[in-house]
Amino acid sequence: MLSALYKTSLALLTDLYQLTMCYGYWKLGVQKKEAIFNLHFRSNPFKGGYTVACGLACAIEYIENLRFDEGDLDYVASLTGNDGKPLFDAGFISELRQMKFSCDIDAIPEGTAVFPNEPLIRVRGPIFQCQLLETPLLNIVNFQTLIATKSSRICSAAKGEPVLEFGLRRAQGVDGSLTASRAAFIGGCAATSNVLAGKVLGIPVKGTHAHSWVMSFDSETEAFEAYADAMPNNCVFLVDTYDTLDGVRHAARVGQKLKAAGHKMIGIRLDSGDLAYLSIEARKILDHAGLTDTQIIASNDLDENLIESLKHQEAMVNTWGVGTKLVTAYDQPALGGVYKLSAIREDADSPWQYKVKLSEQTAKTSTPGILQVRRFHRDGQLLGDAIYNEPFGVETPAAIVDPKDPTRTKIMPNDVQWEDLLVPIFRAGKRAYDSPSLHDIRARTAEQVKKLHPAIRRFTNPHEYPAGLERRLAEMRTQLILQSRAHPTRSNPGYDKQ
Repeated sequence: MLSALYKTSLALLTDLYQLTMCYGYWKLGVQKKEAIFNLHFRSNPFKGGYTVACGLACAIEYIENLRFDEGDLDYVASLTGNDGKPLFDAGFISELRQMKFSCDIDAIPEGTAVFPNEPLIRVRGPIFQCQLLETPLLNIVNFQTLIATKSSRICSAAKGEPVLEFGLRRAQGVDGSLTASRAAFIGGCAATSNVLAGKVLGIPVKGTHAHSWVMSFDSETEAFEAYADAMPNNCVFLVDTYDTLDGVRHAARVGQKLKAAGHKMIGIRLDSGDLAYLSIEARKILDHAGLTDTQIIASNDLDENLIESLKHQEAMVNTWGVGTKLVTAYDQPALGGVYKLSAIREDADSPWQYKVKLSEQTAKTSTPGILQVRRFHRDGQLLGDAIYNEPFGVETPAAIVDPKDPTRTKIMPNDVQWEDLLVPIFRAGKRAYDSPSLHDIRARTAEQVKKLHPAIRRFTNPHEYPAGLERRLAEMRTQLILQSRAHPTRSNPGYDKQ
């Protein structure tokens, strides 16, 4: 997707401080130190009970094409410090030119239901390279995960009825619109109005006409008849330009003519007013005209909460068009994912030093270790996730400790099934993973969400899914926190117990 949009290097899609830190590592001669970073988020978006991982395929594409071209290097070399002198030495520019990606990357596949503090992506390799990946990975994964989650919630509210993504005109720029279309489809949307997304990503496209079509004719009936003559195989009439129910009656008459000519009126679209009342009355008009299979499509600033409300009101809507509040994640415009160092060592023969970042806010204290996520399940239902340190493994029975409250522990029965979620993506800089198709990722999302208890899927005060730290990891984290607080002016001394 990225290469289809951008015919140029994206190596400078980063924050300046990534380059300044890399310069510092290089100047000190420690750029080859081995480090482990983890990308995670701190809370589920939209006050929900789950999140849908998304964006991995785009991240893979970015990494595979990561190299600084001469234009990038010329620009970096032109940057100056406060004294007007070059910010970076010529030797550092040469280091960027020669860099060959060599990291190991593990990640949770797209479409997986994920939870706070779980590493969605784990990066292991030279600290210089790990640091360069922070900003682009966050940029790619944060937004797509946010939109896929919003889409999943909206599609859950629709209870199996098609949801169409109509957000292109309100999306955050060209890239934002294409990315949102991709993530919305993964979350469950059936189609998009975005034709470029159809071309680049293979997402089904749907669309009809706007109010301007109707207004360009002397009457609404004339507008509908002209559209039916032009496109008899794509007739969805927007009926609320003037009087909505009169518009339905006009559309019904044209629909009867289409039917007599061997065609079919696909549907009508309601885009304003009391959608519950209007859809019920429209259904009566259409059925009376013998158009019982004509769909009623509703739009107008819909989201999961409004769709759920319309369902409770027994609205006669068959298809939902959702735009602004989906592609902009209207009620929470950012996921808040972070990328934190969790372990470092001098070289492959040295022990790991596990690192923890402290904060005045408990939620911002990081988790040390070489992290993996073990998911427990039984009879098709997800039971809980244990974030564990790979060298420690997972005890039996597994104890999942709430990172916000160590007194809360969930014990997993011995007879449950489990799987580790992070899978190899790159090994020594070489791709080791084939990305599934968008349709397969979309199917995975539906399957994963279905495995969650209904109380976790609900929109208001959802039940909290048991996702936390494996007991020994929780103990190590606590020990490192205490060590760091005992020496507040030093970096935590690490913890090399294997």
